[in-house]
Amino acid sequence: MATKPWCSTLALFMVILWASPNPCAAKMNVIDKCWREDPRWRSHRQKLATCSVGFAGKMTNNIGKGLTRYKVTDPSDDPLNPKPGTLRYGVTMIKGKVWITFKRNIEITLQKPLLISSFTAIDGRGVDVHITGAGCLLVYQATDVIIHGLRIHHCKSQPPSSVMGPNSKVIPLGQMDGDAIRLVTARKVWIDHNTLYECQDGLLDVTRGSTDVTISNNWFRNQDKVMLLGHDDGHLRDRNMKVTVIFNHFGPKCNQRMPRVRHGLAHVANNLYQGWEHYAIGGSMRPSIKSEANFFIAPKLGNKEVTWRQGNQAEKASWKFYSVGDVFENGASFSIQTGLGRAKPQYNHEQFFKVANARSVGELTSSSGVLRCSRTLKC
Repeated sequence: MATKPWCSTLALFMVILWASPNPCAAKMNVIDKCWREDPRWRSHRQKLATCSVGFAGKMTNNIGKGLTRYKVTDPSDDPLNPKPGTLRYGVTMIKGKVWITFKRNIEITLQKPLLISSFTAIDGRGVDVHITGAGCLLVYQATDVIIHGLRIHHCKSQPPSSVMGPNSKVIPLGQMDGDAIRLVTARKVWIDHNTLYECQDGLLDVTRGSTDVTISNNWFRNQDKVMLLGHDDGHLRDRNMKVTVIFNHFGPKCNQRMPRVRHGLAHVANNLYQGWEHYAIGGSMRPSIKSEANFFIAPKLGNKEVTWRQGNQAEKASWKFYSVGDVFENGASFSIQTGLGRAKPQYNHEQFFKVANARSVGELTSSSGVLRCSRTLKC
């Protein structure tokens, strides 16, 4: 990937490292180290469920007794009458736990939003899976969902419609804005190693009481509004939202919302920020945001401030929004800090991970986005 002229010398090194043709030579983060060193990863696919950290915790409810293994062979999409072999059939028509893989490289153009049932893992490792079209992925009132190894892009808005939903029931949907992935009243969701870009609205929304979410190892690029955590200022259920954002690569050409947080708690750690226009991390409605050991590379021209806060001065003073161990390059700044030490994730033993030094973020995020997994070698 070519570097931009606004990068400093250190930033140039970081981007070159990220683009290395042999990313396995770099230091792996705690999630990747759990499974990627196994050359027989194809035979042990479900081990992935034991590797998640952060607020999603381990995804072991997705494996074990009663698991159905389903392979996508057909790129077509019928929103109301899904055909066997299609992705929509796998995420809506199979009861219980399902682990979905893909037989070959595939490009799926969704005709309407794709509702994902509880206890579903979509695993794109080993092939190249592109998803585009109307509305894209929707996790609605579902729990225990893994989304891994997908390229999701050019998602478009969708007027109110009906689609096949969980348990083979037709579900009426309202207006969809055109996000790559949207979580609505969802719980225990892990979004890992996806590449998301160029969608009509945003790339990832976590809204309407969704919680216990980990967003890790993804590559977000070429987008105005990237990630929204919290539906709107009046949706008080989002006060209980807990989201971990780790080991992601933001940029190039990302403007804002990396993330934008309303009400809830976000632990944003060990991410690489390759510039921004408006801001990198911000929010409203007294969120709790701990920015920890991230690597921020400001653009050469324009706004170098990492943060953005909406609200009056009294409200902003009551926020818990601060930086711990972040590295700021090219003039990047985190000018106002409030509530120091009070935005504590308080992870349990299944959620806990050790945050690395920010100087190692280049290595830890060097394989962010969809991985290139060989059939016979380490991923």
